[in-house]
Amino acid sequence: MRKITPHGRPVLAALTAAFVVSTPLAAQTAAPDAGREITQTAPAKPAVSARDLVTLPRLGAPVASADGSFAVYSVSETDPETLDRTPRHYVLDLMTPGASPRALDLGLKASNLQLGSDGYLYFLSTEHTAKDAPRRTRVWRRGISAGGLAGRAQVVAEFSSAEIAGFKLSPDTKRIAIWGRVPRDCTSLGCADQVNAHLPGPGTGRLYEGGKGFVRHWDTWSNPASPSRVFVFPLDSGRVSGEGIPLDGGVANGAITANVPTLPFGGAEDIAFAPGGNGVYFTARLLNAAEPGSTNLDIYFSDLSGYAPRLLTGGNPAHDSHPTPSPDGRYLAWLAMERAGYEADRLVVHLRDLASGETRKLTEAIDLSFSELAWSADGSYLLATAGEVLDTPAFRLDPETGEARRLDLMAGNEAHIANLTPLLGDRLLFTRDSIGQPGELYLSQGLEQATPLTDVVTTRMGNMAPIITTRFSFEGAGGATVWGQITRLKDQQGPIPAILNIHGGPQGSYNDAWSTRWNPRVFASQGYAVISIDFHGSTGYGQAFTDAINQDWGGKPLEDLQKGLAHALTLDPQIDGSRACAMGASYGGYMVNWIAGQWPDRFRCLVNHNGLFDTRAFYYSTEELWFPRWDFGGTYAEAAKTYEKWNPVLHVDKWQTPMLVVLGEKDFRVPYTQGLGAFTALQERGIPAQLLVFPDENHWVLGAKNSLQWHNTVFAWLNRWIGEGEAQK
Repeated sequence: MRKITPHGRPVLAALTAAFVVSTPLAAQTAAPDAGREITQTAPAKPAVSARDLVTLPRLGAPVASADGSFAVYSVSETDPETLDRTPRHYVLDLMTPGASPRALDLGLKASNLQLGSDGYLYFLSTEHTAKDAPRRTRVWRRGISAGGLAGRAQVVAEFSSAEIAGFKLSPDTKRIAIWGRVPRDCTSLGCADQVNAHLPGPGTGRLYEGGKGFVRHWDTWSNPASPSRVFVFPLDSGRVSGEGIPLDGGVANGAITANVPTLPFGGAEDIAFAPGGNGVYFTARLLNAAEPGSTNLDIYFSDLSGYAPRLLTGGNPAHDSHPTPSPDGRYLAWLAMERAGYEADRLVVHLRDLASGETRKLTEAIDLSFSELAWSADGSYLLATAGEVLDTPAFRLDPETGEARRLDLMAGNEAHIANLTPLLGDRLLFTRDSIGQPGELYLSQGLEQATPLTDVVTTRMGNMAPIITTRFSFEGAGGATVWGQITRLKDQQGPIPAILNIHGGPQGSYNDAWSTRWNPRVFASQGYAVISIDFHGSTGYGQAFTDAINQDWGGKPLEDLQKGLAHALTLDPQIDGSRACAMGASYGGYMVNWIAGQWPDRFRCLVNHNGLFDTRAFYYSTEELWFPRWDFGGTYAEAAKTYEKWNPVLHVDKWQTPMLVVLGEKDFRVPYTQGLGAFTALQERGIPAQLLVFPDENHWVLGAKNSLQWHNTVFAWLNRWIGEGEAQK
């Protein structure tokens, strides 16, 4: 595997709290009446707390006007007392350097903001300007310019028998695509007499026929009769007209039954209008018996005639997504994987000439997995992001030659670039976040280094105790170069207790990015040194490195973690390796369970969040079966030896380390019984343990109050075993 370096940039001791102003801890001033020097000590800056993490404003993705003269964005704000979240919206003049954002009072609690080429701001709201109106989700619009709002809010679309989940405007704002859960036999968006066959009554029981697809997915029990469907409507004076054209073909011969956008996480990126607005490209997941074991997403095209859509990617049995037509309609770009059944295969940018049908793999020779995809405003090049050695930079892709140029948009490390929004005049609007601070909005001229446009959190973070993040590499399993990071308070003196953070996926990365969960800066602010290792199986180091975890869950990754922790302790002698806790979620939680039996005397405590405990039971209870089949080499019946080789339940006889177990009852990916199993094993052996159960959370903890409780519980557990409270335990 080729060795990727961070392009000659400094990788040691990188201060990630951007725009922090250094203030001397002691300033000397002369007393006018005494002629002597008096030393004044500046107050220490407060560290980032769990409540800070929960209540920090959260910047949303920007949307720009068609001429690129202004942008609109939202900020989610959280009340520090009630923890209720409220969206605030702003418009920003992009043509006036240094312009300040203007607050937008839409009069309604709004989401999913989009700018139409007709001079209106479109959005979703469950509220209404009329007090007696029934509460339902509607599409609204208001006039807007760089100077702010104009006119009153107008209803664009509402349906009495269907809830709107999302929408997307055509480039000319003459059509709108609207989606929601709609029975497959409905010819319009919603049916007054909807019948859910899986609820036959008279009781509350759900009844599912075998071989029909998912019965539950992520955190929701399936309603097979009502998939996610998209209908396209003409807009007449800002109001939908007609019954709408179903993208799936409705009742036409050859129509498909599929979720569009794809569930559970698909959205507007799954749908793209042709530049002239006379057709729609979309990503679909077919609803059939193969669905729980298939990663096959396909791209279709509907000409909006009402006939069945045309399949464009039928030759690829793996993943195809993110349809992105060029502004002139000549090309269609998209992202595709090659291997069916593998959800972490490399995403390659494909490009099709829509006139000739010629298709090329534009980034086939680049050993990176691309994610976001967008055309420049003039259509002369593509922009995309990809994870690469702890960063997520942006790339400029030439559609003719396939040449990829890594953009240098930020001074220092790129960290995490996202929400690419190309503008006229070779400008690029985007967000950037890092371990040190949440996202801000930036503008680049000519794809050169960008200037910040917002101060949603920068000043506030600058007034908090800064951290220092050190990137390092070492020789891991098999002699491979493995990367890691150490995050701790900048001026902290040792001995500093250590946390080994283990990422999930397992094909993922603890890269240089802000997170509202498992945030290194928040843990460092509690007085810990946070060590993360991108073990074999991590992304951003070439596909061979990602593939290396296949059928080796407890092998090379554990060796990398062991060597990486030892290297980090050598690199930073301030860290006290004798006071260490290992913690992780999902695969990270699995590794915690594996460590409990394979490295039982290394840590003083463990934290296992939604981790696999019994690989056999997991196989027969998870929903997306393609995942264990790929990672363990087949079904349990086909590859039982591999499942059992890496099964933590077989090694509980060696468990001895205190463990906090966290689970969500709505987690269908790693069902909560896996956590209960680990907790039972701990109790049977008399090992100190705690169990934290969230009845309303899934694989993640998302609620503000729940997040605060999660952090308080984890911090108390760490303090009990490796912090100031360790003597009491």
